[in-house]
Amino acid sequence: MSFSLEFVGTLEKFDFNHWHYHVPVPESIAMQMMDENHRRVLVWLNDQGPYRMALLKSKETWYILINLELRKKHLLEYESPVTVRLERDHSEFGHEVPEEFQVMLDQDEEGNAFFRKLTPGKQRSLIYLVTKVKNPDSRIRKSLAILHHLKVANGILDFKQLNGWIKHYNNL
Repeated sequence: MSFSLEFVGTLEKFDFNHWHYHVPVPESIAMQMMDENHRRVLVWLNDQGPYRMALLKSKETWYILINLELRKKHLLEYESPVTVRLERDHSEFGHEVPEEFQVMLDQDEEGNAFFRKLTPGKQRSLIYLVTKVKNPDSRIRKSLAILHHLKVANGILDFKQLNGWIKHYNNL
C-alpha cells in the first residue's frame, strides 16, 4: 500500500491563463508527495479516481489542474469544495502505457531508444495519443506511426509530421 494524504480543497481559478481551474494543495502535503525527481501524483477527487496529474507551482501556491472533463464529471463549480487524496505516482512514465504501445516498444529497439531519449512530458504526450484510442487495432496503428516517425525524424518529435504518419497508418 502506498502512502497517501487527503485534504479538503476548493476549486479556484487563476485570472491569467487558459489553464485556470485548479485546486490549491497545501505546501506541507505537496512537499511530502515530491522529491527532486517526482512531481507526478495519483489524484482521487471525492473518492473517484485515480487521475494522473502533476503538482504544479505558481509563485506562492502548489496546485493541481482540474480540466473541464473533471469539472463536469464531479459537478465542480468555482469555489466548490472537493475532497482530494494524493498518492505518489510510481509509474515509469507518469501515465499507464497501453499494452499495444508497450509491445511495439519491446519489438522495436531503434524506436524504443528514440522514445526513451524524449523528455518525460513528450513521452507522456505520445502515450496519451495511444491511450485515448479505444480500438486495439487503432492503438497498434497509432503506435506503429509514432515509432516510425521517431525513426524517420531521428528522434525529433514534430507533431505535424507525426499526424501525417498517423493518417498514413490509419489508411493501411
